[in-house]
Amino acid sequence: MPQFHPDAPRFATTSEELIWTLLRDQLFDEDLVVCGQRVTNHDKDFEIDFLVAIEGAGIVSIEVKGGEVWHDGTTWLQAVHGRPPKQIDPVAQARDACYALREFVEADPRWTVGRLRWDHLVVLPHTEIPSDFALPDCPRWKIIDRTQLDQLLPLIRRVPLERTGDEPRLTAKGIDQLRTALSGRGLPQRDVVARALENDSVADTLTDDQAIILRAITLLNRVEIRGGAGSGKTYLATEQARRLAHAGRRVALVCYSHGLASYLKRLTAAWNRRDCPAYVGEFHALGIEWGAPAGPSELERSKETAQFWEHDLPRQMLDLAERLPLGKRFDAIVVDEAQDFADEWWRPMLACLRDPDEGGIYVFSDEAQRVFDRQGSPPVPLVPLVLDHNLRNTRQIATAFKPLVGQRMELRGGDGPAVRFVACSPEDALDVADDQIDPLLEEGWRPEDIALLTTGSRHPEQIERQDDGNEAYWATFWDKEQVFYGHVLGFKGLERRVVVLALNESKPRDRSTERLYVGLSRARDQLVICGDPEFVREVGGQDVARRLGL
Repeated sequence: MPQFHPDAPRFATTSEELIWTLLRDQLFDEDLVVCGQRVTNHDKDFEIDFLVAIEGAGIVSIEVKGGEVWHDGTTWLQAVHGRPPKQIDPVAQARDACYALREFVEADPRWTVGRLRWDHLVVLPHTEIPSDFALPDCPRWKIIDRTQLDQLLPLIRRVPLERTGDEPRLTAKGIDQLRTALSGRGLPQRDVVARALENDSVADTLTDDQAIILRAITLLNRVEIRGGAGSGKTYLATEQARRLAHAGRRVALVCYSHGLASYLKRLTAAWNRRDCPAYVGEFHALGIEWGAPAGPSELERSKETAQFWEHDLPRQMLDLAERLPLGKRFDAIVVDEAQDFADEWWRPMLACLRDPDEGGIYVFSDEAQRVFDRQGSPPVPLVPLVLDHNLRNTRQIATAFKPLVGQRMELRGGDGPAVRFVACSPEDALDVADDQIDPLLEEGWRPEDIALLTTGSRHPEQIERQDDGNEAYWATFWDKEQVFYGHVLGFKGLERRVVVLALNESKPRDRSTERLYVGLSRARDQLVICGDPEFVREVGGQDVARRLGL
């Protein structure tokens, strides 16, 4: 039986189904029959009833006309089911469609066999044609009538074989390339980025809807908004800062991490001047702006550096804040990722307000992301509000980390690919994570969509980029030509369409659960985890492991 495309064709007429059956019974395994092939050129649209590719012969376009068919000396006519005759032109249909399809196939760069033997035929399964029939454009051998159906294969095969040109015969290679060409070229594949953009649009709409919370707190000066990863806290924090600034208030939009500060600065830089906060950036950088010393690099891990950043600097900032002139003070402070703040950081924050007792304090936090050994909280009463919707992560990703959120969370994100877990030892996690990048790029993700994050030691690529300084390092976050390399501690408050998470901690430590939560929740659309399943069970719990398919 020959190869058919499609495997189970549908026919417009019983005549076509009859010819399909005969072709099925008479052709050989190596041959190909294409049913109902459409082709379009600049002149018109065509449909080929059957395209028959016979190995050792050629490619033949066949037009089937059932019912009573005759030629009156001027034109072809057809009468079917007792209806009045209508004019037809089966020869032109077969011929023009044949050459239009040949042009399409030969234009395919994958077609390497050159000009083969193409031809056309008309099959009249219910009509008998005299043996002496002839038209200038249709000799008798171009027609197969009802008396010849048992010889369908040899009659079709004879047409390309008896061509007098020097075109080669059709080979198995030609049949394979014909099938490939008919499948189309340059086809858009399922586009992972398109799906991600659609999810972004839905999430943006949901986040805009969530902004109704900001209208509800218009008359409240001191509010803490809590929410899990993906709940839209950063959007609400920036929007609250924008609204306050637009209303004429002098606002500071503050966070702890350099990465989040880089994002906030880039975001607000595109706003109208009237909407921009007076200060956007890190808590520490605000102190430097007041005149505090820059201090040691935060990359240096020691008791001395911790003492400076968490105790000495905030004390100096408190002294500087209390001496700020009124014009340098703020009407309101908006703090994103406030769970990162230490106790002593809040004192200079309150002191830099124009009205320390009534000035605006708007805090956005997620206690489950408290990955630093700090337990700071504002020393003033705040009205608590809770965000219980996840808007940014796909349902597949949010489902994986939901047990770690620590509060009720309704999943309202879009659908995406399943979370992948690649089992490996902590020692191999970086190499295994590196191996995931090329397959993701081959799937259609762009370098700018992907971040490789670690939970333990930094990736060598991150170390090398940070050698040029923090500003240069975080500039790579926006580089569309590069995959970003980072650590979960520095990526809090940020996100990427795709995250490859390397669980490269040699053993669980304090805050490993929080680090895992941060790492799992940074991806919006695709998450790939590389690590030890036992580590996940130990620090994330059996429920998380089960949701990851471990």
